[in-house]
Amino acid sequence: FSSRTLWRFGYSARLLKTNHFRTAASNTPFPAVRMLLAQYSGRIPGLFVVAKKNSFFTMPETVEDKANLELYSPHPEVRGMTLLNREAFKRTVVVPVLKVKKEIVNTLLKSLKHMVLQRPGLKRVVEDPEDEDGRLVILDPHRIPEFSLGESEQEVLKQLNVCPEVSKYNLELTYENFKSEEILRAVLPEGQEVTSGFSRVGHIAHLNLRDHQLPYRHLIGQVIIDKNPGITCVVNKTSIIDSTYRNFQMEVLAGESKLITKVKENNIAYELDFSKVYWNPRLSTEHGRIVELLKPGDVLFDVFAGVGPFAIPAAKKKCHVFANDLNPDSYSWLLHNCKLNKVDNKIKAFNMDGRDFLLGPVREELSKELPLLKEEQKTSFHIVMNLPALAIEFLDVFRHLLVGEPCSAAGLPMVHCYGFSKHADPTKDIQERAEAALGTSLDGRCSTYLVRNVAPNKEMLCISFRVPADVLYKRPCPDDGKDEPPTRRL
Repeated sequence: FSSRTLWRFGYSARLLKTNHFRTAASNTPFPAVRMLLAQYSGRIPGLFVVAKKNSFFTMPETVEDKANLELYSPHPEVRGMTLLNREAFKRTVVVPVLKVKKEIVNTLLKSLKHMVLQRPGLKRVVEDPEDEDGRLVILDPHRIPEFSLGESEQEVLKQLNVCPEVSKYNLELTYENFKSEEILRAVLPEGQEVTSGFSRVGHIAHLNLRDHQLPYRHLIGQVIIDKNPGITCVVNKTSIIDSTYRNFQMEVLAGESKLITKVKENNIAYELDFSKVYWNPRLSTEHGRIVELLKPGDVLFDVFAGVGPFAIPAAKKKCHVFANDLNPDSYSWLLHNCKLNKVDNKIKAFNMDGRDFLLGPVREELSKELPLLKEEQKTSFHIVMNLPALAIEFLDVFRHLLVGEPCSAAGLPMVHCYGFSKHADPTKDIQERAEAALGTSLDGRCSTYLVRNVAPNKEMLCISFRVPADVLYKRPCPDDGKDEPPTRRL
């Protein structure tokens, strides 16, 4: 596939060998070139084809590519390592350099910024051992596959009076120069999924490792500590979340076994024991979304409050808050965080089962406040039920929760209930399950919000609706209007 062949179709070999030339395989106006690209693209270092809009893939690695790809690959002998040995990652690779006088280094770096090597912990400029007044500017070998510069780069060097000749330099790479994903890809068996993502909870990194990654778990933990400043403890979940207290068993993989941590979410500080309470940093946007719906003076009932990510910002917004959690540790940290944020006098906290909380304090407060609402009053009542595994099952509590004449439609409490769904149509699934629990249709009376994708084919959603008056209220019979409504356990 010679330069002469390429020129026959109006393209230079240099353009084809760099990222300056890209072609849409599906719509290029040159069928012959498309055919040649399909046949020979794997033989041209650096060439890639656009398979479809906004979707790129690189061509298969070739012999010519391997020397360059070493820059991103630790020493092959680290494959299968389970106990981290940082020294084993050392290797020497050949990279292109430009010899320049030290007084023009900064100008050159600005002019050829896109060509200069960018790697963690690596200097872009080193001393020239052959010239004390000279420097070596290290270039990215992936952008200079044949150790020669393009015409535009040569023109820049000519203007700076720099020799365009590219020299070779032996560069030593160490563990510090590789990214965490590159290290783990080199260590784990080829073709296996690499884990470098994690949830950060203060100084703690939380992983969910798969079975094939477990033999390497301690190494993975140490790599994450090494490559992420501020992380001093790495844990792996070893059990599913308990449906009662919403905590789970975990194993400390690396670092200190200190699981009491501090976090900040939406400019509010929280402290918690990550081993005993539930905290998910991926829900910060959802916490903010719900709090944004509230107005000063509104009432919030947080049925499964945890350590307070809904309750505390709502109290700071001057709402009246009733917060509950069954987990005694969550309740304790909720009280602690209320004091930490100076809202302990604005939140009434409870340590009860969610059903008892709804049948007790929530019913009592609604029974007292709703009859007093006037048409011109703006107070809204919100009930948050963030226990996705079970919350929908609690919705039957609202059936005839109150006795008496219904209040105005605007005063009916707004429920925000969370749930998981593996259904092909999760929105329809969540609504149908909520309707079954309430015993009424919610068509045209609810909205569903996709919170996040929890796992493949598993979504977390929030369904919001005002509790219909015919569901919430039971009208007293004439014969027993003076009797107290019976207390029901559902």
